[in-house]
Amino acid sequence: MSSTPKRRQKPDLSSSSSHPSSILSKKEPPHNLFPSKQEFLRLIAVLAIASSTLQILLSNLCEPCPRNGECNQGKLECARGYRKHGNTCIEDGDVNERAKKLLEWVENRLCEAYADFLCYGTGIIWVQEDDILNDLDGHQLLENYGSDNPAHVYTKMKAMESISGVLQTRTNANGKKEFKCPDLLVEHYKPFTCELQQWISEHALVIVPVCALVVGFSFLVWKIRRRWYLSTRGEELYHQVCDILEESALMSKRVNAECEPWVVASRLRDHLLSPKERKDPVIWKKVEDLVQEDSRVDRYPKLVKGESKVVWEWQENNSKQIIFGDKGLLAKVPLNINEQ
Repeated sequence: MSSTPKRRQKPDLSSSSSHPSSILSKKEPPHNLFPSKQEFLRLIAVLAIASSTLQILLSNLCEPCPRNGECNQGKLECARGYRKHGNTCIEDGDVNERAKKLLEWVENRLCEAYADFLCYGTGIIWVQEDDILNDLDGHQLLENYGSDNPAHVYTKMKAMESISGVLQTRTNANGKKEFKCPDLLVEHYKPFTCELQQWISEHALVIVPVCALVVGFSFLVWKIRRRWYLSTRGEELYHQVCDILEESALMSKRVNAECEPWVVASRLRDHLLSPKERKDPVIWKKVEDLVQEDSRVDRYPKLVKGESKVVWEWQENNSKQIIFGDKGLLAKVPLNINEQ
């Protein structure tokens, strides 16, 4: 099966050459290829809106500047008194500690001065702000910093803020600010003697009668106890005196006895009383009264070694004695007075 090859058709040169203007018209750009002036202005407006929208979107994606900080060209700088910690600004602990100590120092000075005024009438009440600032400049916590140093200025400013929050303030006639220790706070700075004195003065109408009652009751109790003591101790000494006098009288009657039947009262007193009891003459006076009332004892003066002494002597005929051995009186058997 045979096929007949197709022949390529030749372009029609005559037609193309006959129309050169049509060829040139096909190579020129169309008139609407470039935008018009209005379209160009619209394009610029669209680009501006798109740019602002993109800027807003990008700003929303950035982290905001933290509190107490300043952001400049993407760099964070913290304000005075704050230090950088990651992406935040925190307070400087050293500055706060120094400000706290300065507050305590000013508070102690003002409250102690006010307490002295309330207790003793000395000291001051109100202190001007300028005086406090001058005192702060001379404090040892700020001596290492110059007066123009930012740390010095901020620490003092921080301390004054704390002082204004704790102490009482007012503005005087000259328009200057003054500070004073609050009345509730000054009570903690008063010494104990001052508080006691004020408490007594406030409750004097109650304290005086109560103290008088307590003193009177205490004196009455002491009087009763002393009377009971003198009575008890006097009777005890009286019985000892009687035993000594009776034994002395019996010993003097023995064969070859060298002792006297009487006893010097002053020597008997010094023998029976302790040194402390000798200073109280009432005790021995009680014994003398009991001896004087006893008819078994004679009291009379006698010259002893050239001195006049009062002696006491037991009357033997008032009792019958039984003596065993050489140690003195061991038993007594009283007899009836009518048998004399």
